[in-house]
Amino acid sequence: MGYYNDHKQTKGRRKGPSVFLSTVLGIIIGAVLIVFALPTLIQSDILPYTIVGQEDSDNEIKQGNDDNQVLEGGTTQTMNVDVSTQITDAVGEVAPAVVGVVNIQSQSNFWEQQQSGEAGTGSGVIYKIEDGSAYVVTNHHVIQGADQLEVVLSDGTRVSAELRGSDLFTDLAVLEMESAEVSNVVEMGNSETVKVGEPAIAIGSPLGLYLSGSVTQGIISGKQRAIPQDFDMDGRADWHAEVIQTDAAINPGNSGGALINISGQLIGINSMKIAQSSVEGIGFAIPVDDAIPIIEQLETEGKVTRAYLGVEAESLEDLAKVEWQRSLNLPEDVEGGIYLRSIEPMSPADQADLEAYDVITHLDGKEIGNIVGLRKHLYQEKQVGEEITITYYRDGERIETTVNLAAQEY
Repeated sequence: MGYYNDHKQTKGRRKGPSVFLSTVLGIIIGAVLIVFALPTLIQSDILPYTIVGQEDSDNEIKQGNDDNQVLEGGTTQTMNVDVSTQITDAVGEVAPAVVGVVNIQSQSNFWEQQQSGEAGTGSGVIYKIEDGSAYVVTNHHVIQGADQLEVVLSDGTRVSAELRGSDLFTDLAVLEMESAEVSNVVEMGNSETVKVGEPAIAIGSPLGLYLSGSVTQGIISGKQRAIPQDFDMDGRADWHAEVIQTDAAINPGNSGGALINISGQLIGINSMKIAQSSVEGIGFAIPVDDAIPIIEQLETEGKVTRAYLGVEAESLEDLAKVEWQRSLNLPEDVEGGIYLRSIEPMSPADQADLEAYDVITHLDGKEIGNIVGLRKHLYQEKQVGEEITITYYRDGERIETTVNLAAQEY
């Protein structure tokens, strides 16, 4: 039995020229309709966009950087864009008060003739104008060893300056110069109210005066950082500098420059940077609240005189807590303090019979949680010759003693 196919077999046929002509004719008719209908659609506001004529386009190009807003009917209106921000405003106010500081030292050549040359440069901040003089705060290490000092203003003008005083331990120095060329001073802020995470702006002359006025931005990364300082390079800390930590770039030459807040107020004097290849984004500044009393003392007396206890101490918080009871025999209710690593002979602490590994918990009845608290109490609340009441623990026993503070000049 055979298979029956009811469909007729047909051969493929080529499309005739009529199909091509129909397509072309449709395109032409569509284009003509759009040309005649477009003006009506524009006037009726049916289209979701506006058509701009050639003349208006040319005007847009001629406007350069101005923004143009297209209006109804194909016309344009020039719009001025204000790129000012709080940061640019703050920098604009402070930058003229940030200067370069040139350290000039005498050197002997082969024939033993004295010649002067630039030994280094740093930055500084003009903080006061009074009686024809302008005063600049910078870092001690910027002016150290200088035979002459020059201040380079923001417009490049060089002015001779005199050193009023400097302090190794806080790394601060004060310069005085004529104020004839000076027009701006920085506004002092409050470093105590600074919050971690808020914006911070550093201004200075990184890598030399040819980059003067450089601005870097970051945030406040930390407060009350106690950074050990070893001045005599004997491997033991001689001082703990309390600083503000920021990730705003602070490089060599930035030292002595301004760290400001978003309001253009001085909150710190840029001072140190951890210069290691494995470390990025860690810079330090001296808090302005700590700097002001030092600046005033350097300006008026030329040196800093501090109350002197005569101990080398460390914060308990830097010691493993298991050692608090095992090595120092502290009661469990002690929550903080400082332990004494050594006592300087013939010092006030030595005369009061304090010993190594004593743990101080209170000064004048106030709790002392760390080395920063000890320094603040000694140098901000006490004067040379005053008595200080010290509460400490030795072998688990609570003891109280009175110490007469002596003077130590730096």
